[in-house]
Amino acid sequence: MSRFKFIKVPAFLKNKFFIAFTAFVIWISFLDKTNLMSQYQFQSEVNKLEDQKAFFIQEIKQTREEQQELLSSPEKLEKFAREKYYMKKDNEDLFIITPAPQQ
Repeated sequence: MSRFKFIKVPAFLKNKFFIAFTAFVIWISFLDKTNLMSQYQFQSEVNKLEDQKAFFIQEIKQTREEQQELLSSPEKLEKFAREKYYMKKDNEDLFIITPAPQQ
């Protein structure tokens, strides 16, 4: 009676095509420079950049509308300059009242 018992290997594990396919899947999944993890990271970066692009396109649109509105009327331009940049005429005094900090 021999001391070594041989384990019977299933036939599909002996198939050279199965071995090649398994090696290919392992290579693509983990070892290649464009493996699954890096592809996931690239895709999440692309999604983040597309969100930023959409945000900035919306901001540009809003800024252009404000610019068109300001350039269309001198009264609106003066109001914008007074409110945003605290500009005043030569014969005026400007008082800026800020709310008290909340505690």
